[in-house]
Amino acid sequence: MPDALGIKRHLTPLRRAMMDFSEMGVRSAFADLLTPEAAVRLFHPLGQISGQAFYDTAYAPLLAAMPDLERRDLIVVEGSDSDGAQWVGCMGQYVGSFVAPFMDIPPTGHLAYMRFHEFYRFEDAKVVEVQGIWDLPELMMQAEAWPMVPSLGREFCVPGPMTQDGLVDHTAADSQASHDHVIAMLTQLSRHPSEGGPEIMQAEAFWHPRVNWYGPAGIGSARGLAGFRHWHQIPFLNALPDRRGGTSGTLTSHFFADGAYVAVTGWPNMQMTVTGDGWLGIAPAGQEITMRSLDFWRVEDGLIRENWVLVDLLDVYAQLGVDVFARLRAFNKARVPGRIPSPIGAI
Repeated sequence: MPDALGIKRHLTPLRRAMMDFSEMGVRSAFADLLTPEAAVRLFHPLGQISGQAFYDTAYAPLLAAMPDLERRDLIVVEGSDSDGAQWVGCMGQYVGSFVAPFMDIPPTGHLAYMRFHEFYRFEDAKVVEVQGIWDLPELMMQAEAWPMVPSLGREFCVPGPMTQDGLVDHTAADSQASHDHVIAMLTQLSRHPSEGGPEIMQAEAFWHPRVNWYGPAGIGSARGLAGFRHWHQIPFLNALPDRRGGTSGTLTSHFFADGAYVAVTGWPNMQMTVTGDGWLGIAPAGQEITMRSLDFWRVEDGLIRENWVLVDLLDVYAQLGVDVFARLRAFNKARVPGRIPSPIGAI
């Protein structure tokens, strides 16, 4: 697994420009970072756009909704995938005063946060591809506008690593061991249920008993191996027993490691058939779907201690014929639309 040679430093100007967000600063940083033909693959409903359209399509509406917008990175890691492609993966929060609608989500007038997982593929110090998910359901929930079923897990502002080292440079010494541990875990996971019951996954050999699993809004987060099983894994595996991805599917997954951290991205990188009940309130209609899952793991003393997962759930619903945004508008049509004066009380 080749080293990535410090490529994440090329992302620093963009990250800094987004800390004190301004249109001119961020546009300039994008112009320096992205190639003109860069492919930007974003969450539903934005889809794939060109690098030239990235700011106007995604960030201009978000800045209009949160005029004091700031980006807070909690994890920034780099590495090369099995094909030698160089990636930087970022996890953090977009934070600001939510004073105007964003993608039909009504404003709250209060501080709001929205988790992001973003992956940047580099060639010759330039970004040629972006894969990114913003947790729109999380923002809908803060606005009390989520129109779908409640989460089984806990919804809260997901923290960064308990070791507080998500932004430091890591030594390559542990990268291969961390990578191999996660791949082995996923390999065992894929053996269930076709080769045996839950015991075949050997969960205790891979996961720390006090693991924190930080899932997307709509699924929620869980504490400990038991919490992970009850609030995510059991409903997920019951509904999607033939899921394929990572090490066992036909789709492409880009794994890379940076010290104790392992990351994966793919667009999409999982495929499955909805054949069971109990996950996201989705009927077991036997429909084949794909899934975009952008993940980070932190390995501690040979076990996974923390796992950050974002899935484009709105895209999953769309594949099943459910328009979450239409439901959002229907549920909130009696709310008065428009902008809230900012700061509060301004005339």
